[in-house]
Amino acid sequence: MSLVDGVGRSIDYLRLSVTDRCDFRCVYCMAKNMTFLPRQQVLTLEELHRLAALFVGQGVRKIRLTGGEPLIRPGIVELCRNIAALPGLRELVMTSNGSQLGRLARPLVEAGVKRMNISLDSLDEERFRAITRNGNLRQVLDGIEAARDAGFERVKLNCVVMKGRNFDEVPALVQYAIDQGIDISFIEEMPLGDVGRSRGETFCASDEVRALIATRHELLDSTENSGGPARYVRLARHPQTRIGFISPNSHNFCASCNRVRMTVEGQLLLCLGQDNAVDFRALVRRYPLDDRPLVEALQKALKGKPLRHDFTGEGEVQILRFMNMSGG
Repeated sequence: MSLVDGVGRSIDYLRLSVTDRCDFRCVYCMAKNMTFLPRQQVLTLEELHRLAALFVGQGVRKIRLTGGEPLIRPGIVELCRNIAALPGLRELVMTSNGSQLGRLARPLVEAGVKRMNISLDSLDEERFRAITRNGNLRQVLDGIEAARDAGFERVKLNCVVMKGRNFDEVPALVQYAIDQGIDISFIEEMPLGDVGRSRGETFCASDEVRALIATRHELLDSTENSGGPARYVRLARHPQTRIGFISPNSHNFCASCNRVRMTVEGQLLLCLGQDNAVDFRALVRRYPLDDRPLVEALQKALKGKPLRHDFTGEGEVQILRFMNMSGG
């Protein structure tokens, strides 16, 4: 089986949110005071597994579990084990803020999670708390070390770069990744949700980040692809570390888009930067024993997957939905 959208792109990657809740309140992801979904609106673990199985049965080969923060969802390790066992799935991966990895990294590896992305936006304790609003840097650094030691096939850091907040830390973050022997990706801030400030005040294009890194390292362009939107370079003197750039504003990657998102309330998002969505929670609950209506809805929806998003990086809120509601 294979999934193809209306312009011929092959869809083989599902980002599946398991919760909208998080133990952090990052300034680029949420408002300071958030209202989260009531339990009855959230997909159950059984419904999440059913949807994962349905997508794999239709040709999805990679699933990334996201949040909010996926590791605060009760039953997450067992859910990972059940999804990882689906016939036809090439890899189960996850994005986390790292706060719970000290206790869960090894159980996740044993459950079948292949790769782990961990958010790290600062190495300064005060800045880290300011960006996350309530995060503990030491706890996250310990989580990164636990992930590195647990046996994931690859560990990667994700850093959302913002002028006036952490742009000047880019070289230190690169050096930290080198020292840890892991990869790092730098991400442009996306205009999702009203976070109480203009995004344009802090927007930093990937080209600026790359230029700053190039003042200290010789960069070698790479054609490597991890199955997502990142463009990679290698460091001439430290080839074990890849540096990725995810540039939804300045270097549109929509032509090669291979993914869709499922929110924890069962909304299939066809594009992160558009409001097109299909209510799969209603379908799952209306047809508890019959997948055919869900498959038909999926195939029909993909025909309307937008050609591209319209992020500009100019600071206005372009999508009212917060990032934690979009699946990480």
